[in-house]
Amino acid sequence: MNDRGYYSGFGGMFIPEILSTTFDQLIAAFRAARSDPAFWREYEAIMSTYSCRPTPLTFAENLTRHFGGARIYVKREDLNHTGAHKANNVMGQGLLVKRMGKTRVIAETGAGQHGVATATMAAKFGFECTIYMGEVDVERQRPNVFWMERLGAKVVAVRTGTRILKDAINEAFRDWVTNMDSTHYVLGTACGPHPFPEMVTYFQSIIGREARRQILEREGKLPVRVYACVGGGSNAMGLFSGFLDDPVQLVGVEAAGRGLASGAHAVRLSSPDASVGVAQGYKTYFLQNRDGQMKETHSVAAGLDYVGVSPILSQFKEIGRARFEAATDREVVDALAFTIRKEGLIPALESAHAFVQAFKEAPLLDPADAIIINQSGRGDKDIFTVADAFGDPAWQQFIIDKAERYRA
Repeated sequence: MNDRGYYSGFGGMFIPEILSTTFDQLIAAFRAARSDPAFWREYEAIMSTYSCRPTPLTFAENLTRHFGGARIYVKREDLNHTGAHKANNVMGQGLLVKRMGKTRVIAETGAGQHGVATATMAAKFGFECTIYMGEVDVERQRPNVFWMERLGAKVVAVRTGTRILKDAINEAFRDWVTNMDSTHYVLGTACGPHPFPEMVTYFQSIIGREARRQILEREGKLPVRVYACVGGGSNAMGLFSGFLDDPVQLVGVEAAGRGLASGAHAVRLSSPDASVGVAQGYKTYFLQNRDGQMKETHSVAAGLDYVGVSPILSQFKEIGRARFEAATDREVVDALAFTIRKEGLIPALESAHAFVQAFKEAPLLDPADAIIINQSGRGDKDIFTVADAFGDPAWQQFIIDKAERYRA
């Protein structure tokens, strides 16, 4: 990355002039914190006492036996506080907010994981908090909305555009422009204008640092491949960061939705449907038409339907440092069901995308090899979305009966 936040031509900082001073302050605060060894020690301390770090690296014995190839390990970010990797980033940014002396935080959220994590951080540090969430996501992630509000956050349903994650980001930026002095925007993924891709990656790198140390302790050698789902890119960059200087294949898995031919997907890096453009403050691959208008996206996983992707992952695609694949909704639900029954693990629908590709490739590898799958979140927290994805008739009847009791 150069000083202007470019990664081989991707990234940058395309912001309105009114935000320039705010970004300058943020960049200065982040650089000062990053150069201060005490800051990382403070960050690790709060993550170990308030969250669940280091999260375990679980050997998936039953899955390994079933597929008969590589030894399968699962990095358990689902055991992090609030149920996903999102806590890593928000707690780090929360410490920065304290350093900057601001009193209010705002955030966008899709699946709700980042929103819950931000609201939790705000409650912990005593910040005022507003969360922007697309109306579609509010409906399908109502339990997460409930917890955000219980934590003291104001949840704003965004009813413009396609009413999903990209529209929530737009509204959060509008808020920030009018409340710069008191407010920090806790962007949830490794996207957006500089320094957010670098900053989010820095905090999420704790995943890869731990995973590298843990696999060496368990296996005495590095994995041959590591797998992570890819929405914006924060959990993938977190895991990948631990192995960038090693001869380890990095595999990112995007949301193929109803299939690439259907157009109802969110595949930016492993299909020809995306092109390079500038939006929401940075340059990367976006799903857009010839006029630069963003296309509608689809995924069974609300956290993976973002129209863009991290500029760092775009660079990895261009230089061949990472390989990108895609998993359909059907494959994801099947892999989730199989993992639950076979291993007793309940990945989030987002995380299950990584499991799909790992399951395809593990049997082709040597039994002496090891691979790591990043379980970036837990599915039991998103019971309504997961149950809907399974189409369980007993669950559907339960909801009908519950609604009838409320109407009575």
